[in-house]
Amino acid sequence: MTRRRLAEWVASFGGCGWLRPAPGTIGSAAALLPGGVAVWWLPPSLAWPVLVAAVLAASTIGIWAIGAAADGADHGWIVIDEVAGQWLTLLGLLPCAGCVTLGGSALAAGIAVAFLLFRLLDITKPGPVGMLDRRHDAAGVMGDDLAAGLIGALLLVAVRAAWRLWS
Repeated sequence: MTRRRLAEWVASFGGCGWLRPAPGTIGSAAALLPGGVAVWWLPPSLAWPVLVAAVLAASTIGIWAIGAAADGADHGWIVIDEVAGQWLTLLGLLPCAGCVTLGGSALAAGIAVAFLLFRLLDITKPGPVGMLDRRHDAAGVMGDDLAAGLIGALLLVAVRAAWRLWS
């Protein structure tokens, strides 16, 4: 496999980015399989480091792949950024101080909300998400989705903490 082919394979998250329609949504949904398994099946003490490591690995290798495969341009088939951002959003479902602990159907609903929230933030690009998107380089391609993921995770944590107040 050539360097460019490897970069395209990574940037497209194993080819998910080539699927149509809506490759970004498909990439985010594909990220839910390993990310959702981590949130659902792993104990929180293991899920935290696994997801954080996955976000860091996807971000680091994603920046390389985007630069090598697309010269930093944000082509529709590049979805490794959505994968990293979706995994970052899922961190908002893990237990935190003052948050409601989700289990069973509430956790399944939380995963669905994390998916929808991340996609909404990634598509609408509010504030810092849009600023990073306008960079037009590999760091901007990855950065806007990481910003969307961080905002999504923080919103999930805030809602879960507020929910405890209302319970």
